[in-house]
Amino acid sequence: MPSSARRPDPVPTSPDASGRRPIVLAVACLLVLLQAAVLVGLAIAWITDLVSGASQVPGATVFLVLFALGIAAILLTAARALYRGRRWARSPVITWQILLIAMSVGWLGAEPTGWAVAVLASALLVGVALLVPSVVAATSDRGHRPDDGGSPAT
Repeated sequence: MPSSARRPDPVPTSPDASGRRPIVLAVACLLVLLQAAVLVGLAIAWITDLVSGASQVPGATVFLVLFALGIAAILLTAARALYRGRRWARSPVITWQILLIAMSVGWLGAEPTGWAVAVLASALLVGVALLVPSVVAATSDRGHRPDDGGSPAT
């Protein structure tokens, strides 16, 4: 096969040479998957309300269903990418955690509930976990050269 037709080496899927991922990364990914599952559960509940006629504002309910499913899809994709060591996945996950923290602080200010505390704890754990040096190192896209603007290594 001519050298110009060769496929570039694939980006490694393991964050380090030993193939082990930091446990903190695995925990963060599991929490993100749990957050996605909760969003899917909320979407199902809203669909049930819509179908049963319990929804007072059907248009808003449809929006909430689509929004929850969209965010869940983004979180699922990002959790998988994080576990594979992809740098891009940190941004949407951290953004979602910041939004969850803001919402849960508001909920706690209005009426302290177990759900608000659980959401806040989950978001803080994921946010902190993604900033741990071993996780940052594990999600650094070693398949790209750092000094050429991120183009794939050949």
